[in-house]
Amino acid sequence: MSKKVNKKLVNIHRGVAGILTPLDIHNKEFRKGFRGYSETEVDEFLDEVVRDFETLIRENAELKSHLEEVEERLAHFKSIEETLNNTLIVAQSTAEELKASARKEADIIIREGELKAQKSLEEAQARVRRVQEEYEEIKKQFQVFRSKVRGLTQAYLNLLEEEEPENDDATRVAIR
Repeated sequence: MSKKVNKKLVNIHRGVAGILTPLDIHNKEFRKGFRGYSETEVDEFLDEVVRDFETLIRENAELKSHLEEVEERLAHFKSIEETLNNTLIVAQSTAEELKASARKEADIIIREGELKAQKSLEEAQARVRRVQEEYEEIKKQFQVFRSKVRGLTQAYLNLLEEEEPENDDATRVAIR
C-alpha cells in the first residue's frame, strides 16, 4: 500500500470522537529523519496515544462506575419487584382467606337464622295447637254448661208446672 492510501485509511478509521483505534496505531508511519524516525513526530504521536488512552481509561472507568450504579439500581428495583410480587401474592391469599371466612360466617349466620326461624315456627304452631285445644275445651265446657242450664231450666219449668196454683192460665201467661 502506498503512504497516501495508508494515511487515508488512518483518517477513515479514527473514531467519531477522534480517538485512536488499534488499526491507527498499527498503520502509523513515521518519516525517516537524519538519525531514523523523526523524534518530534514520534513524540507527538505518542503524546496523542497517551492522551487518547487516558481518555479511554477515564471513560472506561466512568462507564464501569455508571454500570455498577445501574446494576445496583437494577438489583434494587428487582428486589422491589420481588417484594411487590410477594406482597401481591400475600394480599391475594389474604383476600381469598377473607372471602372463605366471610362465606363460612355467612353460612353460619344463615343456618342460625334458619334454626331460629324453624324454632319460632314450631313454637307458633304449638301455640296454635294449644289455643285450638283450649278453644275445643271451652266449646265442650260451653256445651256442657248449656246442657246443664237447659236441664236446670227444664227442671225449674217442670217444678213450676207441677206446683201451679188454680189459676194456671194466668200464671202461664205471666211466665211467658
